[in-house]
Amino acid sequence: MKYDDASWHSGGDFPADLPPEAGATHIGIFVAWALLSGLGGELHVVEVPEELERLRRRELTPGSFFLMACDGKFTNEDLSDEGNRFAQEYFDPSNGGYLADYERILVGDLPSAYHVPDTWQSFDRIRPVLSDRFAAWRTKRS
Repeated sequence: MKYDDASWHSGGDFPADLPPEAGATHIGIFVAWALLSGLGGELHVVEVPEELERLRRRELTPGSFFLMACDGKFTNEDLSDEGNRFAQEYFDPSNGGYLADYERILVGDLPSAYHVPDTWQSFDRIRPVLSDRFAAWRTKRS
């Protein structure tokens, strides 16, 4: 199952002043949070753990990691079973709350959500919200 793909965001009304990589930032931040929160799938945890370690050491930004390690595609293989169950509810662009939280926390006065910088500062600003959403989701399921 494919949740999102950076290439889906770089066409159409994508801001002309940004590189196509800016279409990966919102996905990369979520994927990085999930992996760093212990929700990574076998692909990242077992098959290529050295890439995950580079993310932990913050040698790559979340978006850069996502483009490199996931080829710009966020799929069910990136997450554990629990991570997938959470992503299906929270990351879902139609019914989930991730994009609303992303915009509320990170967009502010920026021209668009694509203008959020791919930085650890952006990640650190939204990380507590993602962790709170996950904790609430877990509690609801128990």
